[in-house]
Amino acid sequence: MSNRHIVWFRQDLRIKDNPALIEAAKNNAKVIPIYILDDDNAGEWKMGAASRWWLHKSLNSLNNSLQMNLRVFQGKADKVLLKLSKELNVDGVYWNRCYEPWRMARDQFIKSELKLGGVDVKSFNASLLFEPPKIKKKDDTPYKVFTPFYRKGCLAEENLPRKPFISENNIEYDENTKSDLSVSDLNLLPSKNWYDSIDIEWNPGEQGAEKRLNEFIKEGLGNYKNGRNRPDQKFVSMLSPHLHWGEISPHHLWKTINQVKKDKANEKSIDHFLSELGWREFSHNLLYYWNDLPKTNLQEKFNNFNWTSDERKLVAWKKGMTGYPMVDAGMRQLWKTGYMHNRPRMITASFLVKNLLIHWHHGENWFWDTLVDADLANNSASWQWVSGCGADAAPYFRIFNPIIQGEKFDPNGDYIRKYVPELEGLPNKFIHKPWEASPEVLQEANVKLGKSYPRPIVDLRESRDKALFEFKRLSA
Repeated sequence: MSNRHIVWFRQDLRIKDNPALIEAAKNNAKVIPIYILDDDNAGEWKMGAASRWWLHKSLNSLNNSLQMNLRVFQGKADKVLLKLSKELNVDGVYWNRCYEPWRMARDQFIKSELKLGGVDVKSFNASLLFEPPKIKKKDDTPYKVFTPFYRKGCLAEENLPRKPFISENNIEYDENTKSDLSVSDLNLLPSKNWYDSIDIEWNPGEQGAEKRLNEFIKEGLGNYKNGRNRPDQKFVSMLSPHLHWGEISPHHLWKTINQVKKDKANEKSIDHFLSELGWREFSHNLLYYWNDLPKTNLQEKFNNFNWTSDERKLVAWKKGMTGYPMVDAGMRQLWKTGYMHNRPRMITASFLVKNLLIHWHHGENWFWDTLVDADLANNSASWQWVSGCGADAAPYFRIFNPIIQGEKFDPNGDYIRKYVPELEGLPNKFIHKPWEASPEVLQEANVKLGKSYPRPIVDLRESRDKALFEFKRLSA
């Protein structure tokens, strides 16, 4: 009689290079693939609306790949798994590790309880190139600065990423254990249909991830180092949601990218892209060793920072109605597509915390709800980086000027015209600062400041000076 094994899918929604699935299918065992929507244990970090949309699509894609054998559940994962393993009398339960603090605590409890019941339990690394305990300084302490973390830790010969595992081709599923719930029963899609434009932008699932990778190699990778800061052009990979949901293995990505090195120019872009994967690893490293990263300033002095509370300005920022076109384009791209190019992410974040002096938690929470690639480690670490209060953070006095940034990285205004169409008629000279245009130019472009497009909600120079004053007071 064949063994029966549960493989618990989480942030590894793929067939290729999936060590838990490979383990479950060994020795002709009957495999029971499951997914559990566990909002109860997630608490305040349950998925936002954009993430839930993505998950709905990705689970359907995974179910197709699993020949419609995916069982879905809703509730506390510990209760579901313990009950299910007993009911089905399974021999083993296998999963790939996640690194959010609440998941790690829950998973350790589940592993202990299952083992007490005589069930074989194993977990694997499928989400990171370098698990946090593997990358440490010589004194056995974690890195807090990226460059040595990546160069001395990640790229050390003994730490280089493993090769992708060869997937099982002939998986035998236990067809007697069909799910009582469907993916639709999880109610992941919002009641109001606001996601039509997101639907057009993305193709969630393993096949969509592979297609996105191939497009990036063909169109963006060769000029990635120089072009990655241009939101008006297609040089970034846009693989972040696929990586977050585990629709593509980071090991497969690392290997594939390295295989296309051709010349020195190409090599520089590739090495730069791989270092961005290193930043993803660094963020997870920080969260692993500093569990309160999403809530607490890593630099404690910022606990006394004099933040302001201005709901009107916060709403204007969320809606992309600040009067600064580069900020507004980024925020509208986020709302329309569930994604924002990395350069505008830094610009919009800097504007919120330094020009508006609004606490980074407000930005973190908004991104958590609206990003399809919302990741607890990346989101928290990035907001702390921009705010100047995190590990290896940008110096506080580095305040992104949205006008200068726009003129440099969107020189023809194509990005702004795409997402702030009410300004599309303005000449390039004024597209980043419409308030400097003459009444005649504004009229010609059909722009009415204060009506069709808002005037700036804050003065850049004054707000910069105020931010630096507050930082100086903090440091005194």
